[in-house]
Amino acid sequence: MAISEKCVLCGANAYEQKYYFNEKEYGNLPDSIKEELHILCVLFTEEVGGIFTIVFDEDGGISFETLSDESDYLYDEVSAGLLLGEIRRKRQELFESLSLYYETFKLGRKLDAADN
Repeated sequence: MAISEKCVLCGANAYEQKYYFNEKEYGNLPDSIKEELHILCVLFTEEVGGIFTIVFDEDGGISFETLSDESDYLYDEVSAGLLLGEIRRKRQELFESLSLYYETFKLGRKLDAADN
């Protein structure tokens, strides 16, 4: 079984109070998108804690990953799950666009006329 390849787009770490954006791979994204991702990641970790990352899977799908230190008793998995659901709903168009970007520019897939 092949190991799934993932590529980190961005993430935030509440423990180190740091934000990361994969400038090398995605530096050509519009600044407005970068800013929106920055705000989204930082607000998630401010609200829930832990470490939050947004990643592309090998097919261009977007996944959210969140984890916490075992000793972090303030991290709430239920709240994290609820907030992730809210993010998916409210930012669906953003993530669909990012997925399309990845498929087009990173995987080299051609757009069908029906996709426009």
